[in-house]
Amino acid sequence: MLFYRRQPLHFHFVSDSAAKVVIENLFQSWKVPKVQYTIYQSSRLIPSVSWVPTNHYSGVNGLMKLGLLEILPSWLQQVICVDTDITFADDIARLWLRFKEFGPREAIGLVENQSDWYLGTLFKTFKPWPALGRGFNTGIMLMNLARLRLENWDQMWRQTAERELLVRLSTNLADQDVINGVIHQSPHLVHRLPCFWNVQLSDNTLSEECYTSVSDIKVIHWNSPKKLKVKNKHVEHFRNLYLSFLEYDGNLLRRDLFHCNFTEEQETAQSSLETVISEDDPCFEFKRSRAIKYRTHLYYVESDYEPIRDKYDVTLVAQLSMDRLQMVDALCANWEGPVSLALYLSDAEAQQFLSYVQDSHLLRSRRNIAYHLVYKEGTLYPVNFLRNIAMEQARTRYLFLTDIDFLPMIGLYSTLKKAVQTLKTETSIKALVVPAFETQRYRLNFPKSKAELLSMLDLGTLFTFRYHDWPQGHAPTNYARWRTATTPYKIQWEADFEPYVVVRKDQVPKFDASFQGFGWNKVAHSMELAAKNFDFVVLPNAFIIHLPHAPSLDIAKYRRSKQYRKCLKLLKANFVEELKVKYNFDFKYKIS
Repeated sequence: MLFYRRQPLHFHFVSDSAAKVVIENLFQSWKVPKVQYTIYQSSRLIPSVSWVPTNHYSGVNGLMKLGLLEILPSWLQQVICVDTDITFADDIARLWLRFKEFGPREAIGLVENQSDWYLGTLFKTFKPWPALGRGFNTGIMLMNLARLRLENWDQMWRQTAERELLVRLSTNLADQDVINGVIHQSPHLVHRLPCFWNVQLSDNTLSEECYTSVSDIKVIHWNSPKKLKVKNKHVEHFRNLYLSFLEYDGNLLRRDLFHCNFTEEQETAQSSLETVISEDDPCFEFKRSRAIKYRTHLYYVESDYEPIRDKYDVTLVAQLSMDRLQMVDALCANWEGPVSLALYLSDAEAQQFLSYVQDSHLLRSRRNIAYHLVYKEGTLYPVNFLRNIAMEQARTRYLFLTDIDFLPMIGLYSTLKKAVQTLKTETSIKALVVPAFETQRYRLNFPKSKAELLSMLDLGTLFTFRYHDWPQGHAPTNYARWRTATTPYKIQWEADFEPYVVVRKDQVPKFDASFQGFGWNKVAHSMELAAKNFDFVVLPNAFIIHLPHAPSLDIAKYRRSKQYRKCLKLLKANFVEELKVKYNFDFKYKIS
């Protein structure tokens, strides 16, 4: 719809509470020019329509359109009501123009149903709901709300449903049966739309009689439960059109492609960005990335949404890109608790990710893994922005802040739940440190206990994390003490410390999103925890192990580019100075 449109659009969404969060975040982060939206809670409609029994696969949601007049504002005169299984192939404004062709009493614009369903000839014993001829399909519906109010629409559809349900046990096609029943009684209401505005791909479709060329089609309606697997001689063309939009770069729709002017807010933001950042600036790449507003799609795969009531529960929080996706299975096999993941993907990669999850028995069976997509833009990996997204969407009181390339020990979830309870984290500000180790081997017999891990350390199969190239990052953990520790012990924060910790969600600050790509992104967060007077407490019977993988593109940039390292050094210095002012805390930190 956004691709073809040349006019401003106002979307009116009827959604449940989970979808409301998704839609609001997507549109607020997308910032498409000349697009507005309003959301209405479906819970307001359910009592009005749930009394109508239905056999349709959409359940009560398929009846929602019957009650639209109850929730849409009285000032709204006309709407185009669209099912979610619709693919547009033309500008929706052309469809809007059909309102001008309505007769004086016509109130609903519909395309004829493109099967013999309502003729009653498809099945021997089947008795359909009453309809005019073949009836009408309600996947695309032009509604003149003002006229429907004058006709007392709510009373009309209720009386029709009550009358027909005396002789029929339920609806088979949800709202469509009831609306056809109303039109059968009051045919003056309907305005017939050309069939190419709703080419229906149902199981028994006759839609091929509707058009001579696929170029004539304006709207494709996937109204079979089989969706993309439906049979039609042009289905490959239709499927390719649909898939091309799934993989289309949504960032392109932010630009002035439609002769619509930018909003004042967007123009101001754009001019401010150009004023502050010059392309001649040697750190332009860093500064530009900090100004990006990333499109974000929360809960991309259906998952449990309601907050978890267990006050000691812990969510594993991590971020990843497509090249780390294969690590999710192993991580979730070892961690049975809730997981909040932020993924940095292109629109095309999002479809590959979805297929990956659906093909994994483990991942598709888990309802406590929340996947939040951040769409790619710019040249640097927004690591801390991703971490913040995953943190914000966690539904538990406690968070385990880790990275996707670390495998938790078996039983770590229950160990951390016990730790936050016994260490009285409710009444203190603590960061519980989970010691980190690493292996250079792609095949590893994962240690089942601390004793096995220590044995592998002695044999050189495992090492303390980054022992060879960045020992100061985890040295404060005091691995020598951890070897024999049986109780938690407190340690002091030191420069460059970047532990993996369990913290309370309401206490922990966000990661500084200025740090993108490789370098100092976790160190800065640890430093702020210290500035906020967090106590760092090491857990004696917990561990995670880093798995080997190819280096990221950002690490390659860091290693080969002197300018990259120089810009990062400037970013460090600015962060430290801001932290000193914010917390009145003198780190005595030497920037290198």
